[in-house]
This record gives sequence, C-alpha cells and structure tokens, in this order.
Amino acid sequence: MTMKTLKRLKLIAFSLLLISFFGCNDSESGSVGKEAPRISVRLVDAPGDFEAVNVEIVDVMIKMDDDSEDDNGWISLEANNEIVNLLDFTGGFSKVLVERFPIPAGTLSQMRLVLGNGNTIVIKNDNDEDETFDLKTPSAQQSGLKLKVDALIEEGFTYDFILDFDVEKSIVMAGNSGNIILKPVLYVSAEASSGIIEGTVTTATEEVIPSMVSVLVDDMETPETDDDFIISAYTDETGAFALWGVPAGTYEVVATPIDETSDYGSGSAMDITVVNGEITTIADPIELQLKPGSISGDVTNDIVVTVTVKDGDDAVIATQDSNEAGEFLLENIPAGTYTVTISATGYVSHDVINVIVEVNAETVLEAVSLVED
Repeated sequence: MTMKTLKRLKLIAFSLLLISFFGCNDSESGSVGKEAPRISVRLVDAPGDFEAVNVEIVDVMIKMDDDSEDDNGWISLEANNEIVNLLDFTGGFSKVLVERFPIPAGTLSQMRLVLGNGNTIVIKNDNDEDETFDLKTPSAQQSGLKLKVDALIEEGFTYDFILDFDVEKSIVMAGNSGNIILKPVLYVSAEASSGIIEGTVTTATEEVIPSMVSVLVDDMETPETDDDFIISAYTDETGAFALWGVPAGTYEVVATPIDETSDYGSGSAMDITVVNGEITTIADPIELQLKPGSISGDVTNDIVVTVTVKDGDDAVIATQDSNEAGEFLLENIPAGTYTVTISATGYVSHDVINVIVEVNAETVLEAVSLVED
C-alpha cells in the first residue's frame, strides 16, 4: 500500500484505544504447513499546531499471553533507534517501525513504544521565528507507554498494527516552570477492523488549497456525543489525503482550508461507505466552495416585501420576506452577479440588475421605494 500512508485518529477520549487486530484469512487447507505469524507496526500522527515534534524511537516491544505489569516477558521487535519528526507523518504518510517481524502465536496482550531522551519541539516565538526546546519525559514514561491489545495471533497470519501518536494531547506546557513535557498519548489500531478513505481536494479552478479532511465517527451509534470522535488528515502538496482507522459505516467526508482567511470554505463528499479491511477511494475530488456573500437592503415604504435573487440563467438562488420595516438580509449567496427582484401586493415590482456579490462580503443595495400599482 503506497498511498502515502496514513494520518490520524483524533479521539476525543483521553484513554488508549484498540481497534482489534488484522488477520489475513488462510485460504489453504489444514494440511499445508503454516509459517510463524508476522507483525508490522507503523507510526502515524494526528495534526498538531507546532513546527516540529522530534522524538527518539528506541524500540517497539510486545508481551504475549501476559497482562501483568511485570517488566519481564517483553519481546523486542527490533525497531530502528532513530529520531523522527512526528509531523512528517500526517496527511496520509506513516513511519514503518517494524516490518513483517516473526512473533510467537498466542494472545498479543500488550504493546509499548519505547522512547529515548533525544526529544525536542520547534515552536514559533513572538517574532515568528522557529525556536527549539527540549521535551522533558516523565520517568514513568521512559520505559515505554504500554498499550493494552489482547489480539489473537495465529500461525499463518500477518498482522498490521498502527500506532497513532496524538501530538496535540501529548505536549504539556508545565506552568511556571517553563518546561515542555512529553506525555505520550497513543492509540493502537489494526486495518482489518477499520478501513481507509483516500481522495483529493481541489477547487473549481483545480487550485490546491492546503486543507484538513475529517469524518465524524459515532462510536456507539447513540444520541450522546461523549463516545464520538473525529478522524482527520491534512492534504499533501497535490491535494491528496488518506483517512486511516475509519470504522465500517457511511460517512460525510468534509474538507476545510487550514487558512481561516482563505476565500474558500468547506466542501464535502456524501455517503462514503467504508468496509473493514478495504480502501475506499472517492472517485471525484472534493471541491472546496468559495465562501458565500450576502445581500441587504431597505424598502422605504415600510412594508413587508418579498426579495428574490436570480442568476444569469433566471434560476432562483434565494427568496425571503423582509421585516415589517422593509429591511432584508439574504445570506449564503454564492459569489456572482445577480438580479434582485423586490415585490409586494399592490405595488409594482422593482428589479435591481447587475448586483455583484463578492466572496465573504455583504452587498448593500441602495434604498428602494416601490410604486403603487
């Protein structure tokens, strides 16, 4: 799988999450010898408002058939000892920590990511310049953050786990001390108990606008929102994105420009179906829409009037009654040129032509006085 790999489960809950395990079904008969199970582990990251978050990866370890807190029994997966910038693994990218490493069959009870002391963070200072700070790691975290897994591992199967590092929740500003503390918040998931959504984001003019793409997951399918969470990803330089760890279901995929001052607002793709263990590719790009404007005005007759906005094809874009003083405001009008018709019973209708509505702006019409019919 090359897209450019994943990005992100942003859980609103603060606990560690497991989304089960991934197993490839064995299509051979029982008489065929099975090889040892193998495991791959990839690291991904949720978006964070920092320039860089550099962490030293020492190892990934697992414990088989053992839920105890004892430090004995951990198996090293022989991950490379290296420093990585977590923010490099957003927007559909991931870091392979372990690839098809043979492990014993049984129950994979726990997994832990072991970090070193070479952790730093880069933040913009008051002069909008990059400034690097050490990330302090609490002693309780130095042996590795333990994740409860409880996944059945069988011979002849390959299991592909994702460690999702939530940077935003993992960085703690330590009050008056001035220290910045790394308290890792991770989730572990597997592709077979979730799917992937891939697609691209663009505009009507095929402009690439850096965007955040997200889906809202109703975890328990209940009216309460406490169990809901958002899965999100940044687009890359081509506008492509990948949402990983999306449970099976049907979703609205929403894309929103990162720059809030952009002329573009959100765009979405509706009824996107996700199947566990499969990649759903959205056929058509999600098109960002220009932010709408509005039209306001006043009818000096101080009567209730009906205001209708039509485009160049005479299609009705909006219609609305004024208040009793003849004042009106029509919102969410796409940028463009329109004809505005003001009418009331007993009066001659009045057309205002060539009304220009600009992006994210209010167009104020000159006051109008209707003539009695």
